[in-house]
Amino acid sequence: MNLLAALLVAALAPAPTPVAPEYVALGDSYAAGVGAHRAECGRSDAAHPALFAAARGMELRFAACSGATTAEVATQAEQITPRTSLVTLTVGGNDAGFADVMTKCVLGGENSCRQRVEQAERFTRDELPARLDAVHAAIRARTSAPVVVLGYPRLFAPTGRCLLTEAQRAAVNRAADLLVDVVRTRAQAAGFRFGDVREPFEGHGACGPNPWVNDLSFPVADSFHPNGAGHRLGYLPVLERVTTGG
Repeated sequence: MNLLAALLVAALAPAPTPVAPEYVALGDSYAAGVGAHRAECGRSDAAHPALFAAARGMELRFAACSGATTAEVATQAEQITPRTSLVTLTVGGNDAGFADVMTKCVLGGENSCRQRVEQAERFTRDELPARLDAVHAAIRARTSAPVVVLGYPRLFAPTGRCLLTEAQRAAVNRAADLLVDVVRTRAQAAGFRFGDVREPFEGHGACGPNPWVNDLSFPVADSFHPNGAGHRLGYLPVLERVTTGG
């Protein structure tokens, strides 16, 4: 083939299809979108990872799953590939037993709630840091891409009509603050970026006038999880800001 023919062939050849950047979303029900319209494993098209990927034209590998612990997220990390350009993560609440905390606080009295909250706080201080370090190491071993760790909101507005007393709500919110502080500290120690969602959720907890967190709901699994507004107006802006370095 002469040079002219080769140039004509090259000019007529179709351009390669651009490859969308790959985004891997890891974590528990707060990452999956339980509380917003959901499907398999609690994953929802209304969850912040799906919203972020759609807005950025990214290929989403949605590995987050309801009920996931740090050990299970380490397995989710196998979804990371050499093409991955961003990883997000929310985990720690299931290790600390927050589902059981909410069961005790809804079905029991203030004393039962307080005792279970204190148990969760001890675990969060004493045992959770090492578990977070292990899952962070598993993620970093698979990629050098940016990793964004997102925390948890305070679940309750301090006042308003609610199944829980003000004392119970304060105890749960205090435990959530401790959880976020530990998650943030370990994320930053791993060199990951951290996004704190507590500020945008302020005033939008369960039992408030404009809740972004579900109160006791049906199906019950949706209870005490962010609703669609919580993902769209609470989590998504924080993820956008942290990924752009804002």
